[in-house]
Amino acid sequence: MEYTDILYSIERGAATITINRPEKLNAFRPRTASELVDAFLKAGWDKDVGVIVLTGAGDRAFCTGGDQSDHDGQYGDGQNRGTVGMPVEELHSAIRDVPKPVIAKVRGYAIGGGNVLATICDLTIAAENAIFGQVGPKMGSVDPGFGTAYLARVVGEKKAREIWYMCRRYPAREAMEMGLCNKVVPNDQLDAEVRAWCDELVLRSPTAIAIAKRSFNADSENIRGIGSLGMQALSLYYASDESKEGVTALKEKRTPDFRKVLGQRSYLPERK
Repeated sequence: MEYTDILYSIERGAATITINRPEKLNAFRPRTASELVDAFLKAGWDKDVGVIVLTGAGDRAFCTGGDQSDHDGQYGDGQNRGTVGMPVEELHSAIRDVPKPVIAKVRGYAIGGGNVLATICDLTIAAENAIFGQVGPKMGSVDPGFGTAYLARVVGEKKAREIWYMCRRYPAREAMEMGLCNKVVPNDQLDAEVRAWCDELVLRSPTAIAIAKRSFNADSENIRGIGSLGMQALSLYYASDESKEGVTALKEKRTPDFRKVLGQRSYLPERK
């Protein structure tokens, strides 16, 4: 596959996959997700690769989830694979299924689907300027399966519910305290820190790491089925007026009024 939305490189046994859409805060569209799947499978089965790094171009964002400018009931033009119009399930599975450790290198925003990607990666190393969080209930969206159930395994049920229900943003140090990332370093030290982790990992037994990763995954593999079911429901939800209100409000730069769309009492302050 010829890449337009991502960058792919290998150095000293570490493959780096970079979402290269900084003008969109590295939000992904269907093509981006397809390219990421291809790159993960390529790196995952390359015997010269011992570790994979996932990151975003620029200093402003790791990834901010699905590109809402490409979302109108479904993502893409209707010709793309995936339950919601792009292969999100395939991407999540690829990160989990490749027999190599995957490190999320996070600068700036890891929001929405970007937060999910950082959560699914085996390890997450963040710069001090990193910001984590979810936005689904503010946008008329949700990430079922790994985005919710697996998040609860990482940070605990109470915190995971807070993250999803409240849609707050969490700075890197707070994210580390709750278990969302392994280490936080100054912004200018992030590349060197990730490189140091990669240099250690490529010295480890590839087979032992592959077995360990599959063993870790086996304990939470039932979430894949939950996610598949949830994605089917999400596809139907995206076609609803309630979900479309979130996208429309974003484009119109206003607060969405989900309850009004549902014919329920609105709690938004009256506009003067």
